[in-house]
Amino acid sequence: MAEHNLIGKKGEAIAFEYLKKKGYKILEVNWRYKKAEIDLITQKDNFIVIVEVKTRTSEEFESPKEAVTIGKQKHIVRAADAYIQEKEIDFECRFDVVSVLILSNETSIEHIEDAFHPLL
Repeated sequence: MAEHNLIGKKGEAIAFEYLKKKGYKILEVNWRYKKAEIDLITQKDNFIVIVEVKTRTSEEFESPKEAVTIGKQKHIVRAADAYIQEKEIDFECRFDVVSVLILSNETSIEHIEDAFHPLL
């Protein structure tokens, strides 16, 4: 596996544990629909929370949250809709971004709730 993929998996594992500690129920990890993938599908209160995890090991380039482009958002929303239809879920849906920055021996996490909304 390429190094950037290993870093991404490490960030997803960190986000997974972080969200569990915050009381999120993890429903799916790396759920795929066609070419799209949702990193984490969780439930918190009466919301299905679709989580995109972005991991970086340097602050030199764009921040992880800036990497969730409009195009990426469209893929995530399409996949989330498919998941909700398939599972017949009747909760409201929210889209969060968890930004994981791994620098040397220090890891920081930023959880952006309601980070974006589906484009109509």
